Amino acid sequence: MTSVVTAGGVSVTLRGAVVDRAAAVTERLISDGVPAALAAGNPQLWGPGAVAEASKRLGWLKLAESSRPLLPRLAELAERVRADGLDRVVLAGMGGSSLAPEVITRTAGVELTVLDTTDPQQVAAVVGDRLERTVVVVSSKSGGTIETDSHRRVFEGAFAAAGITGAELARRFVVVTDPGSPLEEAAHQAGYTVVLADPDVGGRYSALSAFGLVPSALAGAQVAGLLEEAAALTPSLRQPYDNPALTLGAALGASALAGRDKLAIADRGSGIAAFGDWAEQLIAESTGKDGKGILPVVVEGVDAPGFTGGEDVCPVVLGGGFDGDGLGVTGPLGAQFLLWEYATAVAGRVLGINPFDQPNVQESKDNTAALLRAADGDAPTVVAGEPALVVDAVEVHAPPELVRGAKDLSAVLEAVVTAVPERGYLAVMAYLDRMGDAAAERLRPLLAEASARLRKTAVPVTFGWGPRFLHSTGQYHKGGPQNGVFVQITGECAEDLPVPGKPYTLRQLQLAQAFGDLRALRSRGRPAVRFHLRDRAAGVRQLLSALA
Repeated sequence: MTSVVTAGGVSVTLRGAVVDRAAAVTERLISDGVPAALAAGNPQLWGPGAVAEASKRLGWLKLAESSRPLLPRLAELAERVRADGLDRVVLAGMGGSSLAPEVITRTAGVELTVLDTTDPQQVAAVVGDRLERTVVVVSSKSGGTIETDSHRRVFEGAFAAAGITGAELARRFVVVTDPGSPLEEAAHQAGYTVVLADPDVGGRYSALSAFGLVPSALAGAQVAGLLEEAAALTPSLRQPYDNPALTLGAALGASALAGRDKLAIADRGSGIAAFGDWAEQLIAESTGKDGKGILPVVVEGVDAPGFTGGEDVCPVVLGGGFDGDGLGVTGPLGAQFLLWEYATAVAGRVLGINPFDQPNVQESKDNTAALLRAADGDAPTVVAGEPALVVDAVEVHAPPELVRGAKDLSAVLEAVVTAVPERGYLAVMAYLDRMGDAAAERLRPLLAEASARLRKTAVPVTFGWGPRFLHSTGQYHKGGPQNGVFVQITGECAEDLPVPGKPYTLRQLQLAQAFGDLRALRSRGRPAVRFHLRDRAAGVRQLLSALA
């Protein structure tokens, strides 16, 4: 059975059991008047408890038009930057401030260096590359994001050390933030260029706002086309039928209610780069709360282990050639941003949750701050005593009941995989150098393959770089269903960087973030093991070898 809904250049295809489930939910949404109410920005759609938050979080519905006045200013700003000889753009931002620009620029084939880490090795490599040709976009909705504030301070120090000061320094920074944020005030005092974003748009819904457009335009992407693509889809959003965004949202919600609450996302020739990472944040952070949620699992392709098989997995193919039991989505990037935002809001209503808050994100931030205060210049710690096991370059820190007396890494990883409950998932969280330690990403498919050998079907396995995932799946890990098992990876650093004006280094901040999140997980009784790599390269090789 197949159903296809097309409008505004976007097509959503449903196949198999999801067709009937989505149809029933769609009819209920239509009878409740949801399409017209959502298009009109009605904040009551998610219940009385969500009204206060939703009333200031629906501006994304109008960004295809409301962002157009930005375009002339962005063109002027890009011309000024090029005239200054600054042809390397670094984006310091987290979550919604970085994921959309990364998709936009990679899809457009233009260079943007995204800095969404506290790993001192990765930050040092970025700061040390073509500094004389670099302009930094500092992007934070709240204006108080600790990672972004640290990046700004490190770059200010690096520019000063290179003799770039005063008015010349001021031209090296472009700040994107909400009106009235502490970052806006600090930026104005420093003489930096400031672009204010729409305060009625939440971070993960901000792809078509200043947060998505400013860094992308400076890097050379033609962002006007994104708004045109979204505008083409907009008229269909108020329609009860021939509304692909409503269909997709109904399918996501209906699948989750039926137990298919893992959304395996694979690309097959969509022409859009890294879209799954953006959708992962949008869906996981929006729906993972109150013990409910939809967990996106971004896989390497339609043949990747874990893409199909489990009864709790709903496959999604981005691009052409979809022929399986699940969902297929095609369309241009600007329209897809709006499509998935609308669909996620609809899925939130179907699941009975508020898709615009993130109640469990703050806990890890608070834990990080507490550990930094307690460390007082030393390395933060949350794990007392000796490691449960040391194998060459790898330390294993885990409760005895999780590793069950394992004597080597293969046995530890086997114990972790088998600890995942039925209809559960495994999350890998790597606090490493996303560029220098990129091989760690191979752990995701290898763990999925190992789980398929040890169990009837492959366990859904997610992979996140820390602290980047804290602004994404981190909400789901703590607020979603109690069925996850967690693998955290930390590693020794060859170098460290001080954070000017702060009593901690990037290394200390990174450890505090890792341990703070580990504390939040364990306080909820969520099984977690930490692999600490005494030597990063050797340790990653050992973990990969243990799964071979």
